[in-house]
Amino acid sequence: MLVLKVTMLEGRTTQQKAELIRRLAEAAGRHFGVPVDEIRTIIYEVGRQDWGIGTLTAAERDAAAGTRRDA
Repeated sequence: MLVLKVTMLEGRTTQQKAELIRRLAEAAGRHFGVPVDEIRTIIYEVGRQDWGIGTLTAAERDAAAGTRRDA
């Protein structure tokens, strides 16, 4: 069994995450020669207030820029 762990900022849609899981499993299966049914993918979503970029949280950076951006 192969376990893939992805950590990313919150905000992606369910469809985007499903597509990411599919593509990662297919690529890892090809690369390691593992059947995709033996691959597990875990997505950890981190809140923007819990993600640091330099000296600011992502939420603080967004507020300073007046936007919501992905890091």
